[in-house]
Amino acid sequence: MRALLPAAVAMAAAIAGPLLGPYWADLLVKVMILSIFALSLELLVGMTGLVSLGHAAFYGIGAYATVLGSGAEGGNLIVLMLGAMGAAALYALCVGALSLRTRGVYFIMVTLAFAQMAFFVFHDTKVGGGSDGIYLDVRPTLGGLSLESRHALFYLVLAALAGTYGLLALVRRSRFGAALAGIRVNEQRMRAAGFATYGYKLAAFVMAGALAGLAGSLLAVRDGVVNPELLSWHTSGDVLLTVILGGMGHLRGAVIGAVVFTLLKELLSTHALMGPLADHWQLTLGLTIIVFVAVLPQGLVGLAQRLGPPIGKGGKP
Repeated sequence: MRALLPAAVAMAAAIAGPLLGPYWADLLVKVMILSIFALSLELLVGMTGLVSLGHAAFYGIGAYATVLGSGAEGGNLIVLMLGAMGAAALYALCVGALSLRTRGVYFIMVTLAFAQMAFFVFHDTKVGGGSDGIYLDVRPTLGGLSLESRHALFYLVLAALAGTYGLLALVRRSRFGAALAGIRVNEQRMRAAGFATYGYKLAAFVMAGALAGLAGSLLAVRDGVVNPELLSWHTSGDVLLTVILGGMGHLRGAVIGAVVFTLLKELLSTHALMGPLADHWQLTLGLTIIVFVAVLPQGLVGLAQRLGPPIGKGGKP
C-alpha cells in the first residue's frame, strides 16, 4: 500500500487538475515545485546525512539559466530544463569537490559560503539584472504546446514531480542508495569495508544539485521572473525546514512537508483568518514550526506511526 500511495496521489492530482480554479491550480503547482526542491535536499539530508545550508544556490542557478537561455523567442523547454540542470550540476560538482572534504558544522558553513558567493554574483553584477532580477519575455514551448495554458504547466510540473519521486525511490533501492544509507549511519565503517565514500557523496551532491536546478527551472517558467533572493540563505533555510517538518529519511515526508509549509504560509498571511497577525506571518510561522518539531520530532510522517496500531511481536498489530 505504501508503494501504491504515491501513484494514487499523483493520479488523483492529474484527475483534479482541470477541475481546480486558477488560485488552487497555481497553489498546487507551487507546492509541487517546492516538493521537487525538497526531494532534492532529502537526497542529501535524509539519504546521505549531509546537512547543507547552500542548496538554494542550485535552485537559483537553474532558474537564472532558464531565463537567460530562453532569449526573446522563449526557446524549447526540454533544452532549457536540461541546460538548467546541467548548470546547477556543474556548480554542485565544484562546490561538492571542495566542501565534501569537510564534515559537520564546517560542511554546513562551506556550503553556505558558496551559496552566498553565487548570490552576490547575481545580485551585484549585470549578469542577472542585479537586485531587480530579470523577466522571462516569452514562456518556452514544449514541442508545439504553449505553456501559457495553466493546464499545460500543471501537468508538466506534475510529471516532473512524479519523475523525481520515482527516480529517488529507485535510487533508495539500488546499491548506490544502500551505500548512501551506510555512509549516513557510519561513514568510517563504510570506508573500512572498501567503499570510496567521497565519490558516493559527490555523486549524490551533484544529483541533488541537478534536481534543485530542475525545480528552479520550473519556478522560472511559472513566475516569469527570477531574482537573487532565490539563491539566498533564507531559501535554503525554508527548504531545510520543509524536509524537517515532513520527516527526514522519507521521500513522502519531503512532499508532505512542502504541502504543509506552503499551506501554513498561505493561511498565516491571510488577513481574513489571522487579522492583524497576518502582517507578522513570519513570527507565527516560526512559532508554529517550533511547536510541530517539539511535538513531532520525527516530522509529520511520524504522526502516522503514532496514530497507527501498535506493532507486537511477529510484526502483527
